[in-house]
Amino acid sequence: MTRRMMMIAAVIFSIADAPMLAIAQSQPAQAQAPQLINGEVTKIDAEAGKLTIKHGPIKKFDMDGMTMVFRAQDPAMLKAVKAGDKVRFDLEKIQGQFTVTKIEKAK
Repeated sequence: MTRRMMMIAAVIFSIADAPMLAIAQSQPAQAQAPQLINGEVTKIDAEAGKLTIKHGPIKKFDMDGMTMVFRAQDPAMLKAVKAGDKVRFDLEKIQGQFTVTKIEKAK
């Protein structure tokens, strides 16, 4: 009898959790959009695949505003901007190098 009661209890608990599981699965996980960093392109070195940006604080790397040289993840990024452009960009540390993974002209 005890075994039968345990099986019944297990079924009841699994049924009780089913609606919550369905709700959790029906709501897509909302990916956190990257917080873009404000900056100004000061130099582009297409041959080296790098650009120099004078940027504001970068919170995710606990970095103050300064001017730095960054690697471009995609060489096409270097053609999308020019020195003097105000930009918004995202940055990741890839293989030990700060790398621009997204860049757009500021509006």
